[in-house]
Amino acid sequence: MPTLDLTSPKAPDAPVNLAGLTRSELGDLLRETFGLDEKKGRMRANQVWRWIYHYGAADFDKMTDIAKEMRTVLKERFVISRPEMIERQVSNDGTRKYLLRMGPGIEVECVFIPDVGRAGALCVSSQVGCTLNCTFCHTGTQKLVRNLTASEIVGQVLAVKDDLEEWPSGDENRRLSNIVFMGMGEPLYNLDNVSKAIEVISDGDGISISRRRITVSTSGVVPEMKRLGEETAAMLAISLHATNNPLRDELVPINRKYPLKELLAACRNYPGVGNARRITFEYVMLKDVNDTDEEARELVRLLKGIPAKINLIPFNPWPGAPYECSSWERIEAFADIVNRAGYASPIRTPRGRDILAACGQLKSASVKKRASETRREAAGV
Repeated sequence: MPTLDLTSPKAPDAPVNLAGLTRSELGDLLRETFGLDEKKGRMRANQVWRWIYHYGAADFDKMTDIAKEMRTVLKERFVISRPEMIERQVSNDGTRKYLLRMGPGIEVECVFIPDVGRAGALCVSSQVGCTLNCTFCHTGTQKLVRNLTASEIVGQVLAVKDDLEEWPSGDENRRLSNIVFMGMGEPLYNLDNVSKAIEVISDGDGISISRRRITVSTSGVVPEMKRLGEETAAMLAISLHATNNPLRDELVPINRKYPLKELLAACRNYPGVGNARRITFEYVMLKDVNDTDEEARELVRLLKGIPAKINLIPFNPWPGAPYECSSWERIEAFADIVNRAGYASPIRTPRGRDILAACGQLKSASVKKRASETRREAAGV
């Protein structure tokens, strides 16, 4: 059976996009292009790096501390490109959802949520579509198209910083302070590109978002969890949602391959885990499915000995969803049991529901009707 190619196709004569290269990759490229020694190559790379990631420059002509002749060559051979913003929706609560096009037929969504973390969080996608088929997740109903490149992941951050007018980077009053890999796709099935993107995003001389403010959420790709911690030092979140294997097999089918015992063992051994670096366990509240007092107590038992916090997520409905959200009273009763056991268990306030931007609702427009089409049809236009 042929192996599915999940890489991004690139035209042989397409210019190299500098946005998304790591600092070392950028230095190697400039040294090779201009025949520079290591010291001068590093200096030029540092200059270009700051223009791209600190000042947000997308035009080589703005790099005024680089000689004009060198800028001419840069323009001829390279680009600094962002994804194309196809649609931008703003929720009643200030959440912004973006539909971004990476190439023909390649679209993803990402979401900026204000007042999360230190200031605001950007939920980025790591794949176009998803293979996991989690039954409560809208994204899981979209077939996987391919992995996103590091440039395409970083490009989501650049495009949103453009929209927020968040340049130069590093302002103490910044609106974007946290990155969460909780958008479309399973990040650990694209770990090479996710790891590179985190290296770029966390660099203190550029976008400068601390690795402790970058969270990677996985449904439980156990063999890659250790490498994630070792390579990225990112915070870990586990998409858990059930306290026993039969139910988790149904809700999160990857559990059939990596059951709860293996997943929780990998959590206990996650590099750097401790009280200062707790693992977040995400638990979506599904009416009459996983929301009983008994399951709350079993959740506490399962996580014993793991430095953890538990995010209770009210189920966010989407067209055709097979579940309902637990009542607020039931969610609070569940949270109370977990809290009394000593775990922080905030109830995640649904954000962006009115524009299908909430957790589990993302799905690219290449496989769904645009909202504008739906409105026109409803109006009989």
